[in-house]
Amino acid sequence: MAQLMDGTALAARIVEDVAKRAAQLPSAPCLATVLVGEDPASVTYVRMKRNRCRAAGIESRYVALPAETSTAELVAKISELSEDPGVHGILLQHPMGEHIDERAAFEAIAPEKDVDGVTFASFAAMSFGLPGFVSCTPGGIVRLLDEYGVDPAGKRAVVVGRSAILGKPVGMLLLARDATVTYCHSRTRDLPGVLREADIVVAAVGRPRLVQGRDLKPGAVVVDAGYNPGNVGDVDFASAVERASLITPVPGGVGPMTISVLLEQTVTAAEQQLSRRSN
Repeated sequence: MAQLMDGTALAARIVEDVAKRAAQLPSAPCLATVLVGEDPASVTYVRMKRNRCRAAGIESRYVALPAETSTAELVAKISELSEDPGVHGILLQHPMGEHIDERAAFEAIAPEKDVDGVTFASFAAMSFGLPGFVSCTPGGIVRLLDEYGVDPAGKRAVVVGRSAILGKPVGMLLLARDATVTYCHSRTRDLPGVLREADIVVAAVGRPRLVQGRDLKPGAVVVDAGYNPGNVGDVDFASAVERASLITPVPGGVGPMTISVLLEQTVTAAEQQLSRRSN
């Protein structure tokens, strides 16, 4: 049976450290969360993030915009937050509605405030190993691997999914750790065959139980970054736990890590911005 990778426990330690760092600053770090419309899942997620901010000593500024907000109006609001010295980090919650140009909205976030790691600048920094903010879920995944002594160097890592904020950046972070990375997606031929060669599997495609235990290499490290209705991940946990060496549960694995990295990067952003102003 695989050992569980406990994201909840590691995230709690990260948030504890974040709270100590936040308390040492001359003013509380501020994270502005922008939500367009009233998608129920997004509203719940934002509320949870605000509660976590409070526990970590981070001020949470909630910016709620109507569903009919245009791309131009959203970009203007984000640009305003980017120029506000009282805001240290910006989180743009998605989905935002099909009428909005998501990329234009993300690019309105100043790179030094992109604590969710969604801009071109952040992706370039991840790809080239430069200083910057990582995408939070990929960053949390790497922290989990470190916590459990998994060194990706020389290992075959298979990422199932190629989204701009999860699949692609986690592959870049693993490549930076000297893994041999393969991306799989809807056009991949013989996915089970590719998975059977993987030492590390990251499932991040949003399809419940897509990865089955029979498709895994014995002893593989399995990170399930999917979340589907009913607390179901992208990995069939019951069969995978009998074949993997390490596996993340859903919930309690990757999810808590995502939020803890967001809070950690918000404090880092505040430290950097306040330091520049004092010099």
